[in-house]
Amino acid sequence: MGESRTELIAWINDLSQLGLTKIEQCGTGIIHCVIMDSIYRDVPLKKVKFNAKHEYEYIANFKVLQAIFDKHKIDQDIPIERLAKCKMQDNLEFLQWMKKYWDQYYPGGAYDALARRASSPGGGASVSNMSRSTASKGSANSIATGMKKTLSTPSVAAAAPAPKRAVSRGGTAATSTAARRNQELEEEYQRNVAEMTQQTMELKLTVEQVEKEREFYFTKLRAIEVFVQEQMENVGAMGVGDVLEHIQAIMYQVEEGFEIPDPVEGVDEEETY
Repeated sequence: MGESRTELIAWINDLSQLGLTKIEQCGTGIIHCVIMDSIYRDVPLKKVKFNAKHEYEYIANFKVLQAIFDKHKIDQDIPIERLAKCKMQDNLEFLQWMKKYWDQYYPGGAYDALARRASSPGGGASVSNMSRSTASKGSANSIATGMKKTLSTPSVAAAAPAPKRAVSRGGTAATSTAARRNQELEEEYQRNVAEMTQQTMELKLTVEQVEKEREFYFTKLRAIEVFVQEQMENVGAMGVGDVLEHIQAIMYQVEEGFEIPDPVEGVDEEETY
């Protein structure tokens, strides 16, 4: 099983200095271009739209990534259309593959991500800032307007500190609750993944056992078929008793390492033949 979302986000932020906060943000294509640049140092980052906000811009970034894959003959499909939808599962799976590739081919040494993308459009911004740029502008304007009104009214300005402290405490409590909830969801997700992995292994073992049994009994039937054909071609070569004994020997022959399954409870032995 690959790294968790938390581990991947920490690794990406340490490598790229982009301030990633969730896996879905990898759908912009920016992260993957930076990862490949850290390995080969030849990604044309000037073509990467670090301030991308629309799906067509994400797709353009993935095309830059595809060109690098082609250049270095990397035999891995990039599901551009799915990744650009910024869905968590698709981006998580592809990022886990990218991490394995990076672990294998990263040349070592320091990688100065900020210097590498310094001349790129929007290269100085973080991924989280990009996704919140519009909201930040609106918030800044609202705060400025509110400050002007407060300063122009002495009585309101004097009463302002108490509500401000109350909001601060409420905000801290809400943040703490959200953090705990996120941790609980992460732990539940990991448990579910572990359970599903265990179930998959059990099913795989069951299928292997069934296939082995099928091959075992098919071999017996084939041996009987060949023997009967030989007897039909040489009628009288063996007595009836000898023929039956030979067939019975084939039926009860057991290969090394094969265990005949126990009979099912409640089923009459005669009914199984």
